[in-house]
Amino acid sequence: MARNALHEIKRSLDGLIGERVLLRANGGRRKTIERTGVLEETYPSVFVVKLDPPDGSFKRVSYSYADVLTESVELMVYRNGDQVRVTYTQS
Repeated sequence: MARNALHEIKRSLDGLIGERVLLRANGGRRKTIERTGVLEETYPSVFVVKLDPPDGSFKRVSYSYADVLTESVELMVYRNGDQVRVTYTQS
């Protein structure tokens, strides 16, 4: 079941490569980190986001699809001025 869910999340992100995204990740100790960038690449178990320049010293970050599934990372895509959240919903 979880394997299929991870595959579905990867497949949905495959279609979003090159799109502007907002990442909201758990930074530990009740801190949430927000970063913006472009979804650059998807790999079998992780995806890579190229961050906007003023967002600190990191140029790229990668997260696993399990992070999206467990909601430790929220991923929003900018579409027509709106933010659309990427989630996995069981059918």
